[in-house]
Amino acid sequence: MAAVNRKWSTLDLAYIALATVIIIICAWISIPTLIPITLQTLGIFLCVGLLGPGRATVAILIYLGLGMAGLPVFSGFRGGLAAVVGPTGGYLLGFFLCVPLSGWLIQLSKGKTIPSLLAMIAGLIVIYIFGTLWNVCIYAPETGASGMMAALALYVFPFVLPDILKVILAWFLCRRLKPYVKSRSHQST
Repeated sequence: MAAVNRKWSTLDLAYIALATVIIIICAWISIPTLIPITLQTLGIFLCVGLLGPGRATVAILIYLGLGMAGLPVFSGFRGGLAAVVGPTGGYLLGFFLCVPLSGWLIQLSKGKTIPSLLAMIAGLIVIYIFGTLWNVCIYAPETGASGMMAALALYVFPFVLPDILKVILAWFLCRRLKPYVKSRSHQST
């Protein structure tokens, strides 16, 4: 079996750093609600669509690590463990799980238009699942949401249209920017 080269190039590290910064900036652009409407998902899907599952997963791990360390990288300029275990914690977990899944599905789509868009929507569904379950299991008594339909009405339905628009924008931008982003397979080792 051939050895796999897991060494990150300087270009990989620059892409990962830039993707992390883009996610942070997108998280700061926010309309405050119970669960803030941010451009965070736009940043997440740009990251995964342009970098693939490996580099995008590292970028999201750095983003979450910075936030857990207390830096104000999350929506509303929040950071720290309280933000991670608070009402948006399930969405943060969903971001982490969505990135490798969407990235893998995008790779499987081989650049085909509809499958790559559906891969991003699948990632959005993962984010909704974990965010909603987190809130149902942990925050339902505080918010008054009792039952799955009440939680969906509070945590998902108001955000579907804005999030679909963000996914479509990310997909469009990825299609335009992808020729300028070198993939790992095009780099010399």
